[in-house]
Amino acid sequence: MSKLKTFNFEDVIQVIVGASALSVPIAFSEESWNLSRTLPMENIIILVLLSLIFINLYSFQVIFQADIKYRVGTFFCRTLFDYSLTILVVFIVLYALNRMPLIAEPVVSIKRILILSFPASMGAVVVDSFDKE
Repeated sequence: MSKLKTFNFEDVIQVIVGASALSVPIAFSEESWNLSRTLPMENIIILVLLSLIFINLYSFQVIFQADIKYRVGTFFCRTLFDYSLTILVVFIVLYALNRMPLIAEPVVSIKRILILSFPASMGAVVVDSFDKE
């Protein structure tokens, strides 16, 4: 059985580093800023679903070693934890770059966060898995 039972500070740091590694380069791209203005919400929802599916698939195979029989709750909590922390990291990065028009354009801000969270969540879950057995 895996040692994965709880979330700890190391997990938080790993998710932050992984999310940052892939969100920071993309966050500097004007193309990603413009995409948040033009991409329909249906496509944003698809990106969110893909993010969650990829996090689950990777976690299932790598972190949980395809054994969640007695840890289904932990498995889904891990997904929520990774994706939520990724969204927070992306928000902070975009805010630091002054690319979060929350008051003037809240829909654009949310779309921007969700677009950048797609690649960032992949980095977050991969780095989070580095020390798991």
